[in-house]
Amino acid sequence: MCDEDKITRWAREGLTRRQFGVLGAAAAVTACAPTSGAMSGEPETVTSPGFPSFTEQAVSFATADGTMDGWLAATTSGPAPAVIIWPDIAGLRDSKKAMARRLADRGFTALVVNQYYRDTPAPIWQDFADFAGNGGWPRAREMRAKLDAAAIMRDAEAAVAFLDSRPEVDRKRGIGTQGYCMGGPFTMWTAAAVPSRVKAAASFHGGGLVREDYAMSPHKLFGKMDAALLIAIAQDDDAEAPGEKTVLREAAAAAGRTAMVEVFAGDHGWCVPDSPAYAEAEAERAWAELLRLYGRAL
Repeated sequence: MCDEDKITRWAREGLTRRQFGVLGAAAAVTACAPTSGAMSGEPETVTSPGFPSFTEQAVSFATADGTMDGWLAATTSGPAPAVIIWPDIAGLRDSKKAMARRLADRGFTALVVNQYYRDTPAPIWQDFADFAGNGGWPRAREMRAKLDAAAIMRDAEAAVAFLDSRPEVDRKRGIGTQGYCMGGPFTMWTAAAVPSRVKAAASFHGGGLVREDYAMSPHKLFGKMDAALLIAIAQDDDAEAPGEKTVLREAAAAAGRTAMVEVFAGDHGWCVPDSPAYAEAEAERAWAELLRLYGRAL
């Protein structure tokens, strides 16, 4: 799980942003800084040598609880299947925008949402080092308390409606969703909220996927979904709760869900380039599994 003591210790020991991880080479290919047009909400077309062009822009849309802000990256090759990205505890920031760009490069329209929009627009923290060193935990804990299953499911409905209103989205294709750390269960709630549209859901080192004392625990909602699942578990999370992978596999089988539930050789946060636990080789393996999921299901 996302370990407060561990991240606080990293901050106390004075780890630099470089030590907290850098964008991997594959992600950085299209991770150029946004221009004034993109920052103002106008689409900016970006072209990198050897890669298709894509547009990216800041966006916002109405939800039942206010106005959610986000970042949209879309291939210029035409309407494409959409993906909703739920960030980890440090929120929408450059490392998440880089993930959206990678998806746009592979022919998707990717929306990174600001899960904390009820409190403040993004970015709140520039990277994980900023989060760890500048009081991230108490602020995130307060904001996270508002994000129960019902709230995220309302947000998911709004995000799907927004994407379906965009010309960059192929509405004949299913929508995918992927989430990291706290975003892991959000993907499952998204799939349960809009089963008619969400056809693939991926959780990477997600916390709280199995909560027997909670009626809305993600593993109890598999029967409400119509999505193929990828649940990538961190090795240290598995060491703390080794039985959860079995619970998840059995729940998916009982619900008739196609699911890959696997423990990866990386610690919690291994998929996120600015995380201190980032492990590039396993992150790339997880990315390849994600693309296979989307290729089959969307």
